[in-house]
Amino acid sequence: MVLFVCVHNAGRSQMAAGWLGELVGDRVDVRSAGSEPADRINPVAVEAMREVGIDIAGEQPEKLTVDSVRQADVVITMGCGDACPVFPGKRYEDWDLQDPAGQPIEVVRGVRDDIRRRVEALVDDLFGGAWS
Repeated sequence: MVLFVCVHNAGRSQMAAGWLGELVGDRVDVRSAGSEPADRINPVAVEAMREVGIDIAGEQPEKLTVDSVRQADVVITMGCGDACPVFPGKRYEDWDLQDPAGQPIEVVRGVRDDIRRRVEALVDDLFGGAWS
């Protein structure tokens, strides 16, 4: 399982989960969570993903739990600092990404595209290029 974690689970982590699901389908269990989840997904992030044919509108921000990290094989954090528990044997990456909260669509598109590049590199690493 790949777990994407950001603060509000309303933008970056939701977009990353959407990209990974789009690229690998059900070959990987994909989840996302937030250290301080918002009430709803960022509508600008939803629109930016809709522009590339990925619908994340039905997702809901989820609270990060110790169990979700324990179950994950790969944990990707995005600006949540030390809120994510660390377990030996897990693969951890921290992606330094701009927070799309409160940003106009032009900025969120850039974040979306940056996330796509990072997710594609992750998939190449996990699947050795045999995913497409």
